[in-house]
Amino acid sequence: MPIATTSPVTGEVIETFDELPAERLERCLELARVGAATMAATSPQQRAGWMSALATLLDAEADDLAATMTTEMGKPLAASRAEVAKCAAACRFYARHAAGFLAPEPVDAAAVGAAAAYTVYQPLGPVLAVMPWNFPLWQAARFAVPALMAGNVGLLKPASNVPRTALRLAELIGRAGFPAGAFQTLLIGADQVEAVLADRRVAAVTLTGSEAAGRAVAAAAGRYLKKAVLELGGSDPFIVMPSADVARAAAVAATARCQNNGQSCIAAKRFIVHTEVYPAFVRAFVDRMAALRVGDPMDPDTDVGPLATRQVRDDVAGQVADAVRHGASVLCGGTVPDRPGWWYPPTVLTGITPPMRIWSEEVFGPVAALYRVDSAAEAVALANGTAFGLGASVWSRDPEECHRFVTDLAAGMVFTNAMVASYPQLPFGGVKHSGFGRELSAHGLGEFCNVKTVWTAPG
Repeated sequence: MPIATTSPVTGEVIETFDELPAERLERCLELARVGAATMAATSPQQRAGWMSALATLLDAEADDLAATMTTEMGKPLAASRAEVAKCAAACRFYARHAAGFLAPEPVDAAAVGAAAAYTVYQPLGPVLAVMPWNFPLWQAARFAVPALMAGNVGLLKPASNVPRTALRLAELIGRAGFPAGAFQTLLIGADQVEAVLADRRVAAVTLTGSEAAGRAVAAAAGRYLKKAVLELGGSDPFIVMPSADVARAAAVAATARCQNNGQSCIAAKRFIVHTEVYPAFVRAFVDRMAALRVGDPMDPDTDVGPLATRQVRDDVAGQVADAVRHGASVLCGGTVPDRPGWWYPPTVLTGITPPMRIWSEEVFGPVAALYRVDSAAEAVALANGTAFGLGASVWSRDPEECHRFVTDLAAGMVFTNAMVASYPQLPFGGVKHSGFGRELSAHGLGEFCNVKTVWTAPG
């Protein structure tokens, strides 16, 4: 795929970008090596000052950054502004707390026969980040902010359809005061990722993306013995039990499915509803989905914009068509509009069965699959009956029932009576085919650290 900014609204190419030639890529890698030495010599307090400055820049330039994201990938402008604000909040969180996260951790020296014994956290060096297009600023920042605060440097390989956003992030990090080489955006193709990862100057890799991309990067990381963190796809269950506030659950469900035009790994995708409340939930949910306004993402009244690329739209349409061929019923949406651009309406399907692709595949667009169950045990079995294990949302006002779901669901994150979301304060990641490792919180900062044991002999 060429590196270009293309309007999802019209399908027209706005700007194209050349891939980095070999000699410039070599200079970037050498600058990263030098930058890593510089960053490792700085203190958490110095880095906190630069990170606070980055937050201020993000706030000051939020409107322009938001317009860039909406132009490149089609999310509503309000969602883009919220994404910028979230990045600024993450910067401030780590500016305040990273020094504490990185502080040496003493243990009982006498218990290990030492005069002193403790753990220190040191940076690994240059980290390659292969990032997607759906949250082009937040997902890059979700890696970059803790990695930089740990003293690492970042090499961002962005998705090919969001180059402007990626270049702006690198520019802002430089303007915030971080040393040369602390963070660079590499406009390279997917076919160059392994060569960069193989380079002796690159210490680790993180990827947010598809299962196929994760397998390829994990294989390469294993081949070159590089640390890897993977945040891959999800097919998150949204479970509604009889004691739930059904009206509220249905309202949140529509947001959870269609936020970011439905293009989110942690979007609710499989709606598993107890038979006692199934009719009421379905009525309210379908009404909410059908009422969402699809239109120009720059219009403040728009709820759902176009999908990011023609391929994404075609994939979603193909999954729905396959489900209908195998007997699924369409309760709303389900038809590609006859207009330029890459549009797909909020859609609700029922009657989902295993032969359908939608049963086992992630659907990366505003399409909801409804399932009816007769018990909590059946809900758990259906929720866990997928290769994915990223997030899960449970709706119940029974504390014991909620505890059971929290315990039994195979997921990296479980939210009760709320949609799944990401917060700088909490670790983010999944299990099974949804990846491994964690981002955010102290856990995410520690992923790209050498956790070093120090033991000092008595006397």
